[in-house]
Amino acid sequence: MSLSKTLKSLLFGIAALAATGPALADQLADVKAAGKIVTATDMHYAPFDVLNNGTYEGMTKDLFDGVAKELGVEPVYQDIPWTAELPGLEVKKFDIVIAPVTITPERLERYAFTLPIADATVSLVKAASNTELTKPEDIKGKTVGVQQGTAQFKQLTAYGEKLGGVTVKEYGTTDEAYADLAAGRLDAVAGSLPNLTYLVKNRPESFALFTPSQFGAPTYFAWVLRKDADSASLVKAINDAVLKMTDDGRIKAIQEKWLGSYTELPREVPTK
Repeated sequence: MSLSKTLKSLLFGIAALAATGPALADQLADVKAAGKIVTATDMHYAPFDVLNNGTYEGMTKDLFDGVAKELGVEPVYQDIPWTAELPGLEVKKFDIVIAPVTITPERLERYAFTLPIADATVSLVKAASNTELTKPEDIKGKTVGVQQGTAQFKQLTAYGEKLGGVTVKEYGTTDEAYADLAAGRLDAVAGSLPNLTYLVKNRPESFALFTPSQFGAPTYFAWVLRKDADSASLVKAINDAVLKMTDDGRIKAIQEKWLGSYTELPREVPTK
């Protein structure tokens, strides 16, 4: 066989392998081909996620309905316990976690975050009748509830140690913590400012914010995807949609609907 024929055979073989080998994965293309994007969230996290007589609604749904429309796909909403969401994402049980997840340096190393969708700075709420507790430092020696596995739990624990001791009680959902607070089994509950503002707005006879209510560094909520090359295109498409909704006023309207006010959010993913 001549050198020319050998070279041609080799090139043909390489081309054939390329044609039959696996194509590079692209999650955005897969989502568009399927015509849907499968999500996971905890539907017991008002005002972001709410089950109202079996119907899913809330700030997250309004925001993601708009994003899915920009992507040209239908959103599939699943009610998943918070502690199972990030593990489920990693094994590809769904495309994205849309439960509000606090951006932290540790999580940024493991997951891809979208642009922020809300303020997540940790705050404190008490029973409306409680006149003993006013400022955050007053929780020293008290029992404070918080949702397990959250960034707010970590911040509360660190703050309690700084104060010299706080008994931290973990709950599967914030609703459970609020119920114990109303029943007098807790002195306070820690959570993100939007969640607690919504709680007090709707139940002022039962709950009141501390003054000031926030402690710790400013943080933000965002949505989470897998941190791999496959997901990069979908992350960018979602961020583009969020920026478009920001610039045309849709996000402002959604915030005002659910929170009663508008907070301008970073146009880049915070890294600290």
